[in-house]
Amino acid sequence: MRALATAIGLLASLGATGASAIEYTVRAADGAPLANAMVTRVPAGTPAPDTSDNGYPAPGATHHAPERITRFSDAAGTVRFPPAPGLVDLRARKPGFADTRLVALRADETPELVLRPQPDALALANSRPSNLWLARIDFGGDHHLREHFLLHCAFCHQQGSPFMRADRTAEDWASVFDRMNRYGAQAAHDAREPFARYLHARHAELLRNPGLLPDFEPWSGRLAGVTLREWPLGDSLSQLHDLLLHPNGMVYTGDNLMDRIYEIDPLSGDYRVYRIPHAPDATIGGILGNRFAAGYPKVENYVGVHSFALSPTDGHIFITPSMQQSLLEFDPVSKRFTEWKMDRGFYPHTIRIDARDRVWFTLALSSQVAMFDRRTQQFTWYELPARGWRERALLAIVKWRLGRGAVQTPPKYDHDTSGFPLPYGIDIAPDGTVWVARLNAGDIARIDPASGVVTMIPTPFSGPRRLRCDADGNPWITGFSSGLIARYDARTGRFDTFPLPVQSETPYALNVDRQRHVVWVTGNQSDSLLRFDIATRTWTVYPLVRYRSFTRDIEIDADGSVYTTISNFPAWQIEEAQPMLIRLQDETGRPEAPCASKERCK
Repeated sequence: MRALATAIGLLASLGATGASAIEYTVRAADGAPLANAMVTRVPAGTPAPDTSDNGYPAPGATHHAPERITRFSDAAGTVRFPPAPGLVDLRARKPGFADTRLVALRADETPELVLRPQPDALALANSRPSNLWLARIDFGGDHHLREHFLLHCAFCHQQGSPFMRADRTAEDWASVFDRMNRYGAQAAHDAREPFARYLHARHAELLRNPGLLPDFEPWSGRLAGVTLREWPLGDSLSQLHDLLLHPNGMVYTGDNLMDRIYEIDPLSGDYRVYRIPHAPDATIGGILGNRFAAGYPKVENYVGVHSFALSPTDGHIFITPSMQQSLLEFDPVSKRFTEWKMDRGFYPHTIRIDARDRVWFTLALSSQVAMFDRRTQQFTWYELPARGWRERALLAIVKWRLGRGAVQTPPKYDHDTSGFPLPYGIDIAPDGTVWVARLNAGDIARIDPASGVVTMIPTPFSGPRRLRCDADGNPWITGFSSGLIARYDARTGRFDTFPLPVQSETPYALNVDRQRHVVWVTGNQSDSLLRFDIATRTWTVYPLVRYRSFTRDIEIDADGSVYTTISNFPAWQIEEAQPMLIRLQDETGRPEAPCASKERCK
């Protein structure tokens, strides 16, 4: 099925450049052709989705997500689309220009799309991606305060968006920080007042003087071979967290706030929804309590579906339920869920499965890693060492409180987030070694599955978040608050760091295409995906379709295309308030051939 999907995707791409393609021309007001303009085609007048299940589609039934296609104009201003039935809406966008929209066109109509420079200075500033606003939030040059702000205040949504730069008093900002800490942020208690005073003054200054913002970062000149496909899923209250590309051709993604799994066929746009079962006496928020009771309109997160991993033996999907002490198993054939209960550990987070069908996942709030052996149906726990005696004591208190449900009031965090080192990303190298990143501790862990030995390795950058291993077994890691990615050479013990090519980015996750020797990175402040060619050490930046595209995970298809989801919390901050599953294909920007040798790719 996956091979068939790849072949059909290639034929569709070729069709978009052939004689039967629909061509549009994008021009400036003076008639000159505009290259690198983004043109999005949406089916016009699509039916409203089913909302019969408390606002969401009925479980188990087949539903349809209308596909939205985006392509980019070439040097002649031409952009090509495959034929489409029915009426379509078009939108053209380019940095520095006002959007142009045409609605209810016949699919075979080929009008010119004229883009005019945006004349309004504030509107022009508001069209800049959030990272350009965030670049000017420098806390007066206090590097450590800024990194603390990025680490704890930018991990659920963009920080430079219009929602963040609204006019608020310092008191309003302080109450925002308190609410975010109740939701799960861990900003230091004594940072609240400096944060509040600075943001109040700085946002007001930037809104008065938008000329202080950096200019647009230019889009790549090779976007004409790029196709973005989007499928709307969920609504303005959803949070599509991680995703999984399955060998059966389906994409699976979970709504963390509504305890639903979406199973999407990207060839047809058809999808089904499966509600994750919970005990009759379960309560909203699980063992963490209903953190969103005051201020969030609706949640159904008894379980809190988080991360996905694929069994190499039977294709079952394992899922971390962040708000329970358990592990979930989903059979994509029978559609049945199985819950495996644990007697320790808190906040199951990122998950991977090794070649022996053992399920490994981080336990973020108890600073542990768990392993579930499917053969014996037994759990093993690995303790990640505390950073000192104070953290050991605080971790014991954290586990005691969580075990008794004492979660109503968050602790007063310090700047080191003592007691909360937060093991986050996890991956398994080809040789079976398990690697873990601890976001707040500034280190990574190496776990030897044979001996159980845990080795901690400090990182020379802050905010190691998610990681993936390359073909040589070296982990690649995102430096969330330091705006870079890094490779750790497992043989020599050396870190190589690679700053991102955009300003003020907070990379949440990455994935390594081991076949093509490239690294894909989420650009969750800059409305982009980024690709790093390991051999040439060069970057390509791919703009995403809509403003405020906060992304958390990347899956790589057999043909080299990638999938991600727009995953803001809250989702109403996304342009059009609509979460999306996205597929990005680049027919021109791939390396000409895989690396000839491992040495060339180092």
